[in-house]
Amino acid sequence: MCYHTFNGAFRHYVCVTCRLSFKTSAWPIRKRVCPDCREQLVYAGYDFAAPRRRDAKAWSVVATVLAEGLTYDHRPGCGCSRLPSFRPRTPAQVRVRRRAAERLGLPLSVVLARRDAFTPESRDEDHRPPSATKLEKA
Repeated sequence: MCYHTFNGAFRHYVCVTCRLSFKTSAWPIRKRVCPDCREQLVYAGYDFAAPRRRDAKAWSVVATVLAEGLTYDHRPGCGCSRLPSFRPRTPAQVRVRRRAAERLGLPLSVVLARRDAFTPESRDEDHRPPSATKLEKA
């Protein structure tokens, strides 16, 4: 059974443009809207820690991670896995991972989740570039 189910954890929702975050329960399922700009809030995960509202650099990193479809769940999926997920915290870490994604030909979302940008991890195997799989078969 899921860790979050037993502990009644709250889900974090974010408005990146207003730099606001909210914690709400999983029920009821409804559309969540920012009270300032009336845009729909983005799900950020169970373990999201919001940066200070005036920290524009940290919020730009949050926007990049959420735009790639990643969430701030320290454990992939529902929280039952043992491998913690990495998320960049500084703009420099995002820049390094963008360069690595371009050089390796991988999607940015795969490289953002790596602890080391150029070292493959076990969960990356689905996203290998086609040229790498051809070389292995030969």
